[in-house]
Amino acid sequence: MRFLRCLRAGVLMVVTLLAFPACDRLFDKGSKESIATADKKAAAGDFRGAAALYESALDGTAKTAEVHYKLAVLYDDKLKSPVDALHHMDRYLELAPTGAHVRDAKAYKKEGEAKLLTKLSGGSPITQQDAVRLKNENQILREQLAAVRAQKALPAATVNSRGEPVQKPIPPGARTYTVRSGDTLAKISRHFYKNATRARDIQDANFNSLEGTVKIKPGMVLIIP
Repeated sequence: MRFLRCLRAGVLMVVTLLAFPACDRLFDKGSKESIATADKKAAAGDFRGAAALYESALDGTAKTAEVHYKLAVLYDDKLKSPVDALHHMDRYLELAPTGAHVRDAKAYKKEGEAKLLTKLSGGSPITQQDAVRLKNENQILREQLAAVRAQKALPAATVNSRGEPVQKPIPPGARTYTVRSGDTLAKISRHFYKNATRARDIQDANFNSLEGTVKIKPGMVLIIP
């Protein structure tokens, strides 16, 4: 009898050990394919296409720290968007504090503010007051763009039979947030990133190819990329 119990326990342990890598491979497959395709697009000069695919592969876990670094370099060197570059450098350092690119990421952050101010001012010397004003104007433009996106309808393929958006699975170890009453994607973005510009990134991390803005509900758990 004791032998049978030990045998059953051994079988259960083997099945469990085999199941986790299989689930991991199943979950990672889409992300790995997106990253590989993004690498090819970047090499071919399609930088915006590459950035969109890299963004879609982010899941809020340390496994995608390298993707944040690739996005930071892409936004800085090719797309000339220091705001996005700084954001992804910050996320890389947060997810991989001992990663291979830590020294470069920290060095970039020291110069990032200067690059941002130069972009916002059109290359002209500006005062600190002007710098604050320009940052605020840039923020307003981004919020207006988010509002335009919000006017578009949700594609039918991304909703269930009740008309609700289909949410992506949450991977183990992902940074998450539970929606509270009165929350919006822009409000959650401000909570985590101090501005509303990452609302679209939060939506894309949680839902597939949605052009409009998702109506989130209290109790919903969201991935924070």
